[in-house]
Amino acid sequence: FFLAGYLAGLIWIAGLGHFGVAWFAASGALNLQAGVPLILFAVLAALVILLVIVAVAWSLNPSRQDFAWFIRLRRPRWLVFEGLIPVIWLLIYACFYISAWLTWQASWSGLWMAAFLVQLVLVQSYTLVICRSRSLGRGTAIGFAGWVWGIALTLAVASESLLAAALLLPYLLWSPVGTWVTWQMRQLNR
Repeated sequence: FFLAGYLAGLIWIAGLGHFGVAWFAASGALNLQAGVPLILFAVLAALVILLVIVAVAWSLNPSRQDFAWFIRLRRPRWLVFEGLIPVIWLLIYACFYISAWLTWQASWSGLWMAAFLVQLVLVQSYTLVICRSRSLGRGTAIGFAGWVWGIALTLAVASESLLAAALLLPYLLWSPVGTWVTWQMRQLNR
């Protein structure tokens, strides 16, 4: 219910878009000359996007018991940077956040926000599916699906904001590494 509430809020705000601002402006409820309401919409959008990212990340996290199974798996010897992986993902999520917000600011499109939500769910489902199913093969498939969706999203978002598209590149560069690591782990843990 927690996630559903935030998603409904995001969809409501996304649906508001240009039409909603135009209606508010015509009704006199907004003084667009001052620019303050547009700043408030930008701040509200930033907060909703952040809350949705946190809600999805929180709700699609594996349990400690499931994650403990994953931690016990053997890793490739060349994986010497595993301690940096949480920092890498934090930076990628920050880029997702800024990219989604920039896309919203450029388009006010609920469809773009839905596309970012699909990306987020695919990315966050990777570890959850691996840990719950105890299947590195399924994780590899989800990792690949997220990467393919990410390519499509990046190319599409470029029409709205080149900076928003550029902010998706860290994920596109990192995702094949993560998928390759998972594939290698699958071979080591048969």
